[in-house]
Amino acid sequence: MKMNVRSFIRMLCATTLLLSVSVAMAQLYPTKPIRFIVGFAPGGSVDAVARILAVHLTKKLGQPVTVENRTGANGVLSAQEVLRAPADGYTVLISNASMITVTPLLARKPLYDVEKDFTPVSLIASFPFILMVSPDNAKTGSIATLADFIALAKSKPGELTYGSNGGPGNLAHLSFELLDRMAGTKMVNVPFRGAAEAQMALLSKTVDATFDNPSAMPQIIAGKMRPIAVSSQRRWRDLPNVPSISELGYKGYDTSAWAGAFIRSGAPAETARILYDAIRSAADDAPTRAQLLPHGELLMLSPQEFAARIKTETATYADLIKRAKIELQD
Repeated sequence: MKMNVRSFIRMLCATTLLLSVSVAMAQLYPTKPIRFIVGFAPGGSVDAVARILAVHLTKKLGQPVTVENRTGANGVLSAQEVLRAPADGYTVLISNASMITVTPLLARKPLYDVEKDFTPVSLIASFPFILMVSPDNAKTGSIATLADFIALAKSKPGELTYGSNGGPGNLAHLSFELLDRMAGTKMVNVPFRGAAEAQMALLSKTVDATFDNPSAMPQIIAGKMRPIAVSSQRRWRDLPNVPSISELGYKGYDTSAWAGAFIRSGAPAETARILYDAIRSAADDAPTRAQLLPHGELLMLSPQEFAARIKTETATYADLIKRAKIELQD
């Protein structure tokens, strides 16, 4: 009996020692500079979010945080850069929604597996797409509500056109595909190389509608584009009188764009937690919060919440890509 008690005490001491060592090792992070890898050019929202957070985390964690832009292939090159780095949490991918939830679905042989290769750290900021028509277009000039828009689309199946930014399967394209599926309409995608071109197509009446991001606010304020709904679950703060598609009877509709942070799988779980806590604290720092807000609603989802959202979004987009018969890329 005494031996059993001694054995238990030894085991308890050993376990306590291991836990203490684990905590001590985790507290060592970070002991060197951290790299933020961004797959898009300087000046965009994802890059801006990364640079604002880099300054905040440098102060919060006591180590330099730098931003590197690895552009190309819709973010694929930045993902590969992170996967080439050690799985230690010192190389952080700052990604948009598309390269995580859509890009791998469009490739015959994806160059990365989001679930296996990356650990979500936090969804940082999210912003909606704004469904808009032109008030100067004779076809859509009288459209004031989503109900009006759906009624028009149903009266002209296969005739109403919309502009999307990027190749087949971009988020604007999938936003319309989801609306088609939920509303029972059939609209026609006209792809453009970017959001600016799609916006110009709406203004020139080349297309009848677009899903644009909040960068279109100047055109909305000028009265050149009319917003009728937003793609997020909640209304966008800059358009408080414009309802969400979800609240108008299409429950669950949400194709928001976002910026999020990831590290390579295999890094210590405590490292992800430390990074998340540091990123989350940016929302509580008034100057940093003020800088981040123009780039979206600050959600700061935890790793677990973020992983769940990615899983849901990916399943939705996979179904849309299949239903729309979008050709996969080599």
